[in-house]
Amino acid sequence: MRIFLLAVISILLATPAMAESKKQAQARAEVLSRNKGFYKEVLMDGGISLTSRYFLPATRFLGVKMDYFASAPNNKLTKQDTLRQNNIICGSKDDTNGWLLYPDGAPRYRMIYVNGGKSGAHARSLGEEGRQRIQEYIAAGGSYVGTCAGAYIATKGSVRRSGGVSFTDLYWGLWPGYAQGTRLSKSFTTMSLPKRSPLLRYFDFGGDREVANIRHNGGCSAYEGKIAKLPEGTEVLARYIFDNTEKVQIDGKISVWGYKANEQSGRVVLCGSHPESIAEGERLEFMSAMMLYAMDGNPAPQIKGVLREGEVREMNKRTEDNDPAYTCIGDRQYHHFEIDVPRKCKRVIVKLDGYKGEKRYDLTLCAKRGELAFHDNTLLKSVARGFKKSLTIEKPKAGKWYVSVLCETAVTPLVGKYGTYYRGRIGVLNGVPYKISVEYE
Repeated sequence: MRIFLLAVISILLATPAMAESKKQAQARAEVLSRNKGFYKEVLMDGGISLTSRYFLPATRFLGVKMDYFASAPNNKLTKQDTLRQNNIICGSKDDTNGWLLYPDGAPRYRMIYVNGGKSGAHARSLGEEGRQRIQEYIAAGGSYVGTCAGAYIATKGSVRRSGGVSFTDLYWGLWPGYAQGTRLSKSFTTMSLPKRSPLLRYFDFGGDREVANIRHNGGCSAYEGKIAKLPEGTEVLARYIFDNTEKVQIDGKISVWGYKANEQSGRVVLCGSHPESIAEGERLEFMSAMMLYAMDGNPAPQIKGVLREGEVREMNKRTEDNDPAYTCIGDRQYHHFEIDVPRKCKRVIVKLDGYKGEKRYDLTLCAKRGELAFHDNTLLKSVARGFKKSLTIEKPKAGKWYVSVLCETAVTPLVGKYGTYYRGRIGVLNGVPYKISVEYE
């Protein structure tokens, strides 16, 4: 009897933790289930004056795909580093938007991760055009995680210990506040998560809401004080725990914070220390939680418009036309449309076609009633190779339906001296034009 009671007590004690673990697993799965309509999940910036990292453990831990740029191999900066960085972030004739954006300006990656290093030098190396491209990416719904220099560069500037604000024109201002240097180098910090920290949605960090031994080398905190107020909408995700000394007083200061400007923008998550290189334990979970929360801030896909019977919608505009509702589709991107099916309709026929002179690309056509159509949530789809096809919906229920076009064709990513580079169907980067129409019978 005693053994039985002990067993029951053990089960009862374990149940809350098990339930919480299941809840957190569901939260992680829910965020990752939205990895649709992006070329990949993560682009890692190890550009000029940043750490050239070749592996981000959290991407493998979460099972997401990543491309990366690693500059100055062997610490020897050349013109090739600048050329590669500009092509990736700012764009080129083969990809006028750069890697971060689709031809219509939508985010091509779910998030960008920016490494530590020298924030001012990296900002100068990208210049105003690079700054503008990063800002456009976040405003369009792409998310951001930055650690140490990657946190600094995302702010408006810094508050000096002696007082006063140092505004850095080339900083990106993704978070409209100021950082403050910790004056702590070659050391380790502990992070304390508030009870309501969104990072606790994904992991419990041992149940004590603390993550210890996070490398710190010249990082920062979010400034909150009289000189500059904490911007409205800032979320405190964690604070430092550190024994104060005469020179270093960061205990209780904001070490990780988040910000989302509006419903259509992506979420920015900034961290003053370095959890990114750890491949196990709570520090790996901590970095993964920051990435999950950033990606959780991606907005819902935009509807291109309503398809009307008898009208052929031509999706043939280019980036420079500045007409995203009619712009070409990019690699692994979805374009979503609405159709209003009338009562007593026997069938709906959606037709897709291309343009003469264009190379052949593979486009998939999907449809679903009441919610956006994706390849994996509907059986109503046409997956024949090429772009000329039709999709028939027999005896459809009246009401609002959604039709989507998916570009199956993508570039081929390879890895070289500077990280990821593209080969294969490069033309898809500037978009694939197509025509779409609907008929009711």
